[in-house]
Amino acid sequence: MSSVGFDDLLIPDSPACRGALEVVTTYETPSLLNHSVRSYLWAAAHAQRNGIAFDAELLYVSALLHDIGLVAEFDSHTVPFEEAGGHVAWVFGAGAGWPPERRVRASEIIVRHMWPEVPVEEDPEGHLLELATGIDISGRGLEGIPVRLRGEVLERYPRLDLAEEFTACFRDQAARKPGSSAALSVSAGVSDRIRRNPLDA
Repeated sequence: MSSVGFDDLLIPDSPACRGALEVVTTYETPSLLNHSVRSYLWAAAHAQRNGIAFDAELLYVSALLHDIGLVAEFDSHTVPFEEAGGHVAWVFGAGAGWPPERRVRASEIIVRHMWPEVPVEEDPEGHLLELATGIDISGRGLEGIPVRLRGEVLERYPRLDLAEEFTACFRDQAARKPGSSAALSVSAGVSDRIRRNPLDA
């Protein structure tokens, strides 16, 4: 595995990518926005270091929108936040002119980021987002990200109040949706893992 720096990462710049960034910049807090961007960057770095081919635009848009269901304007009282985010991604894809199959893929990727594991051979983008969000929230898999790249990414997209904000969001989701993946994460001790994330050291 070769070392990867920030300038080596594939960062797409299509109209859909710029639109997704505008959406999350408008609706998400700075902490959640930076988390969404970092999730794509960790995913792209892991893919490059491990020779995983992926659709950069699809992963970028999905990464940016993966937590939009935690935002008050898009929060659902009937489905888990990742399902709500998947619906937002489908609608966003329609507005971006994506064919139905690509909208469904974005929705799948966002829903699957809360799975315990996504097989890379079945869904490389889903695999990368699940892995990258684990890195950014709890530090799981952080050893696969070069130290220099960690510093470069955190300098550009600092963590701010992510630990406190994300913990509060998940506890709120768990209280309102006791059967959701967020509730399972809370009962499994995600708050402790967030608190111990080496990225916040």
